[in-house]
Amino acid sequence: MAGHEYFEPADRKRQVADPTADPLAAEDPRHSCDPAFKHGVVVGFDGSTSSERALAYAIGMAHRSSSGLIIVHVANRLPTTVWAGCEPPVFVDVPDHRTEVLGLELACADYLTEVSWVLVERGGDICHELEEVGKEYEADAIVVGSTHGLVGRIFGSVAGRLARRAQRPVIVIP
Repeated sequence: MAGHEYFEPADRKRQVADPTADPLAAEDPRHSCDPAFKHGVVVGFDGSTSSERALAYAIGMAHRSSSGLIIVHVANRLPTTVWAGCEPPVFVDVPDHRTEVLGLELACADYLTEVSWVLVERGGDICHELEEVGKEYEADAIVVGSTHGLVGRIFGSVAGRLARRAQRPVIVIP
């Protein structure tokens, strides 16, 4: 067994859920987001050529609709092979300083002066995180660049997986 279990003393009283409380409030607290970015445009950005094209399209889309731009960078998470018995692998967050570099580049960019924007960093599966940010901000659309190369053909592209599972429009920029 990985980790430690802490047992509660038998004489300690447990709190019982309040039946009058809002059941949605008991769920995971979502990150609070600025109301100015509600119904904005979410764009996945990692600095690649295809994500730069997606960003350019998303900037135009946000400008035309007078909405905010939510730029999302998903940091790396690497699986470690921690097999103690039959336990599944554990994912470890790898320090990703790329978000800081991307933030500085975006802050100095002249093409972002026409729209209000925010840079959001997440860690995990790219498709899942883009969709979660879209839910949090109640985004009108998610814009991503297409994946080129052998890896995308073998494992499936982010754009393809996101288009199949997203609950909002997904725009794939070649």
